[in-house]
Amino acid sequence: MNKGLNSRKNRSSGILLPVSSLPGPYGIGDLGPSAFSFIDFLSRAGQKYWQILPVGPTSPIFGNSPYMSFSALGGNPLFISPELLFKHGLLQLSELPTADFSEYSVDYGKVIPIKDTLLHLAWQRFQVSGDHQGFEDYKNKNPWVNDHALFLALKNRYNFAPWYKWPKKIRLRDRDALQQEAIELAGEIDYGIFTQYLFFRQWNQMHNYATDNNIHIIGDLPIYVALDSVDVWANQEIFDLDRRSGRPKAVAGVPPDYFSATGQLWGNPLYRWNTRSNAVKDRLYAWWQQRLASINTMVDMFRIDHFRGFEAYWSVEAKEKTAIHGSWEKGPGLEFFREMERRLGRMSIIAEDLGVITPAVEKLRDALGYPGMKILLFAFDGTPDNSYLPQNFINNCVVYTGTHDNDTAVGWYLRPDVLPEVRRQAKRQANQFNDDASTFHRDLIYLAHSSVADISIIPMQDLLGFGNDCRMNSPGTRDDNWQWRCAERFITDDLENWFCDITRFFGRLNTIPAPDTPAPSTKEI
Repeated sequence: MNKGLNSRKNRSSGILLPVSSLPGPYGIGDLGPSAFSFIDFLSRAGQKYWQILPVGPTSPIFGNSPYMSFSALGGNPLFISPELLFKHGLLQLSELPTADFSEYSVDYGKVIPIKDTLLHLAWQRFQVSGDHQGFEDYKNKNPWVNDHALFLALKNRYNFAPWYKWPKKIRLRDRDALQQEAIELAGEIDYGIFTQYLFFRQWNQMHNYATDNNIHIIGDLPIYVALDSVDVWANQEIFDLDRRSGRPKAVAGVPPDYFSATGQLWGNPLYRWNTRSNAVKDRLYAWWQQRLASINTMVDMFRIDHFRGFEAYWSVEAKEKTAIHGSWEKGPGLEFFREMERRLGRMSIIAEDLGVITPAVEKLRDALGYPGMKILLFAFDGTPDNSYLPQNFINNCVVYTGTHDNDTAVGWYLRPDVLPEVRRQAKRQANQFNDDASTFHRDLIYLAHSSVADISIIPMQDLLGFGNDCRMNSPGTRDDNWQWRCAERFITDDLENWFCDITRFFGRLNTIPAPDTPAPSTKEI
């Protein structure tokens, strides 16, 4: 059984809330006091898990998507807490932002320059009076951060052009050319390393506090990385690229499915899983080992996004405009995971097994013992054998009312294209015979918590009963995603008590006592 999964004597549950969605005064959720307060809320509500989205650096170039990052190993500097920087003497009180930020959404256009200014101020002060030995130790223990910081400095030098449009010697990583760039950009490179040093110092403090309160963090690992990323630039041979241009020969996506009639064309470069070169395969496996080791250190469990891509992946020629015309190519399969387990030990993994799932994918998931995902909003098609209906679950799965990629529960119920008979079926599953949209989120929570699934995870929007104006992401669209925030006033004692009660009623209460010590204040963090 996976590390972190529970026996039937200890069913459990939790909440899905991205770090960016946390409350707080500085325009975006961060790793400061609001994160600690949310951990306290989870503990008091009897929850065991806090599930998040990927925490890598995001960019407006990629629509601020956490699934399209410049760096698979890096942390998002936007999540660095100004309050903790003040506490550690890297900012003065007068330097904390006073802008009028929205409680309800992230305005990246406003947040990004303000956070960048704060981090540069912190860097100036750190150079004079910071923990220089700790900084040097961090650099020595994390050699990947040098390429990470060099990549960002080069992007700035070349007007944020993608790396495959950089001068040829830099694009192809000529050693002498890179050494010269590193000399000229030394200050910017050290600043980039500094932001990662801050992020991981704050992350570790937050994670340790969660551990002390018996809250397990579930991370999220995208299977693919962005083409314009340090990962591809620094490891070009492990991706299926045209050597002369640096552009992909084929790109990732999925065929038409529940989410899109034309499929989803993600545009990520594909891995060279089927290479005949042992050297390339060794490099590819070493890169994945580093990536899995990194996230396994950061969190207690993690979801592998698009798990089915390890059995077979959808390959689309780069010239195509949609994902309709593609082909399934063989992935690395069981051998890959067994090798990673040999190198890293057993990892606690959730297999995101949504979309086009074949018996071969199910066989791989089950051979590894990984729990799959069950999404209740996918259950109501009128067929009794629908695998997302609770009566068809097995124990070893994680049930969700919905995900970050689809409607909220109430938003789904109110959609005009959802037929009345479908709404009735959904209500009847929870033994309800009304048409009240305002209670539908609690009907689904009832179904999730009462099911046999080992773990039940509820998106925060569904716990609150919010509509589609609070949806996190609409697949296939670029604008107006990844913005929703949970205002502090919504996290109430009544909400906590109700959620704790239904969690207790269905035997999912986190019964291991939390420490008696209160949450640390900003001065103590």
